[in-house]
Amino acid sequence: MLSMRTTLTLEERLARDLKEIAHRTGKPFKQVVNETLHAGLDAGKSARRPRRYRLQPVSLGKPLPGIDLDKALQLADDLEDIEIARKIEQRK
Repeated sequence: MLSMRTTLTLEERLARDLKEIAHRTGKPFKQVVNETLHAGLDAGKSARRPRRYRLQPVSLGKPLPGIDLDKALQLADDLEDIEIARKIEQRK
């Protein structure tokens, strides 16, 4: 296996974590860095594309007799207006 010597600038936390792993496992620091990089690169290769989310539509049925959906929407608008007015009143 060929190797290449290079200089890296690591974030403090990352360097600390890598040194801790090296100390805990008894492996040289550069071996821990190489294994970690290999693991990250391999994980990127094997990552599956996420499955496309599909929503199955379900009928909620027809409205109950005597319920006018146009009026229900108007009622929802009125309730929203009342709530907005209440919040404005509380700010005073």
